Amino acid sequence: MSATSAPPPDAPRFRWPALAVVTTGMLMTILDGSIVTVAMPAIQSDLGFSSVSLSWVVNAYLIAFGSLLLLAGRLGDLIGRKRMFMTGTGLFTSASLLAGAAGSPAVLITARFLQGVGCAMASAVGLGILVTLFTAPNERAKAIAVFSFTGAAGASIGQVLGGVLTDELNWHWIFFINLPIGLAALAAAVPFLPADRGLGIRAGADVIGAFLVTTGLMTGIYTVVNVEEHGWTSAPTLGCGALAAALLAAFTLRQATATTPLMPLRILRSRSVCGANLVQVLMVAALFSFQVLVALYLQKVLGYGAASTGLAMLPAAAVIGVVSLGVSARLIARYGERNVLLTGLVLLIGVLGLLTRIPVQAHYATDLLPVMLLAAGFGLALPALTSLAMSGAGDDDAGLASGLFNTTQQIGMAAGVAVLSTMAASRSEGLLAQGRSRAEALTGGYHLAFTIGAGLLATAFVIALIVLRGPGQTSITDGRYEDESAAKGAAFSSAAAPARTDSGCLDG
Repeated sequence: MSATSAPPPDAPRFRWPALAVVTTGMLMTILDGSIVTVAMPAIQSDLGFSSVSLSWVVNAYLIAFGSLLLLAGRLGDLIGRKRMFMTGTGLFTSASLLAGAAGSPAVLITARFLQGVGCAMASAVGLGILVTLFTAPNERAKAIAVFSFTGAAGASIGQVLGGVLTDELNWHWIFFINLPIGLAALAAAVPFLPADRGLGIRAGADVIGAFLVTTGLMTGIYTVVNVEEHGWTSAPTLGCGALAAALLAAFTLRQATATTPLMPLRILRSRSVCGANLVQVLMVAALFSFQVLVALYLQKVLGYGAASTGLAMLPAAAVIGVVSLGVSARLIARYGERNVLLTGLVLLIGVLGLLTRIPVQAHYATDLLPVMLLAAGFGLALPALTSLAMSGAGDDDAGLASGLFNTTQQIGMAAGVAVLSTMAASRSEGLLAQGRSRAEALTGGYHLAFTIGAGLLATAFVIALIVLRGPGQTSITDGRYEDESAAKGAAFSSAAAPARTDSGCLDG
């Protein structure tokens, strides 16, 4: 573990206030993401967006955010995670002011891109800060549970808050609300976040690698978010997809040969890191169908308003909060991350399984409330998955592991949007052509998306069962295979776990 990257001696006294700072910053960015979706019709009407250009209010943010996470995470390791967090939070807050004051589509899209850049900088190092502060297994489990809950609750709160602010004030306030939250996070970050100096920029000064991974991810995400407009087999989609694949392949080759790689490939030798990120891509892609398509079903089929839709989704946020904050850490300590993750995935498969049978004329209490309550599986799965993804990271790689985990989350989200929404829309169009009513056609399309989502979750379950083998995963601290309990600051599994040596994902 590098002496320059270790927390200062007094850092443990401030680890819980530091957790509050990191989660406050995360809450702000999560709120922003879900608030915007509710306010889109008002934004279109006020600023004169076309139906095609309106999507860039979301796409500009997603492209910047998703493409810069990996780079920002590694830069946090090199120049200091506190510095990266504060710079990103400051940029996000300033861009929120610009977005709220926007009077034209061009200004709003620019502001949203800058928000994505700032969010990537702050989010990429959040988990890295936590795992270097919370080294005791029980405390780390609690910290990650709080971090995971913030993300789940923020999305649901954002839907309610977005509807209220848009209806009672105007859409500008969905961005202005970020200002007090961002300023509070910055003020608290100064005394409470550990002032790590980082490894030094020369430890990973791979400019070519940075260019390749950023442009590769940006091109890939651009390709995915535009599938709905161009289609899967169009020339723009195939061309951009091929370019993205070539850039990312070149980046991987570069990292294998560079003297100071931006992303040391040793990180992929940990079964826990590699497997957890793969499971996350599938899980997040599948759960897009719950978070977004259920909201669309409530509004377009059942006729709910924006605020009513948010309130209807609140039981899911509440049960996720109870499970993640009050139960998950104790279950992980007793049964292990892998078993808790598998249980959560089974519950989530049940959620989408029930949704495949939801009727056109649904009753909330009997048809939807049980689905919301089964969402407790997310409160089990996400903390366990986060713990596994960060369990192999030592202090020198914590920002990189955090950035990688957030990157796969965004890739999963983009893939879920592209695949499930496209399949749902295609199915609905086919049913309309057969003479079905609009409500029946929409419901049929959602049924198909829920079915595909359930299949993705079942695949994630199989991967977790095979790849994630529980205690004694491989540390990535120095690229050798060693028991995690011997890696300083990297152990999450029980100290009493038997030593094991597992081969990493790169080694088959």
